[in-house]
Amino acid sequence: MKDKTIDYVLRTTWLAVNKMYNEEASKFESTMATGFTLLSIDPEKGTPSTSLGPKMGMEATSLSRILKTMETRGLIERKPNPEDGRGVLIHLTEFGREKRAYSREKVLTFNEAIRENITQEKINHFYEVAELINDMILNKKIYKQDK
Repeated sequence: MKDKTIDYVLRTTWLAVNKMYNEEASKFESTMATGFTLLSIDPEKGTPSTSLGPKMGMEATSLSRILKTMETRGLIERKPNPEDGRGVLIHLTEFGREKRAYSREKVLTFNEAIRENITQEKINHFYEVAELINDMILNKKIYKQDK
């Protein structure tokens, strides 16, 4: 792995995780994107549709397609936001709560398996590196913007 670029390792690792989650989700006629969305919705109060995209790091168009599919499948329902008449809150249905619990179980199982095989020190270093990479990207420290 030492000859691989950092972006290559990130990409191939993420693709493997994505594939693993999609294989698990397909057993229950779902997808990783649906599971991630279910986990991002507040199960008690609902979540404003406008904050869901940024919370998940997704573009509005991609999220709209996922939400439409989830609504059709009976996982979520849209309700007017009582604090903002123009806004919409995304709420989980009872079926959505069941699927959310399943998604949460799968994420916790993944995390537990990783933690059983990697020392806490290495996990801390992983988080530090990921945070630094994100900070560098967000603050445009890699490809500086020419004015």
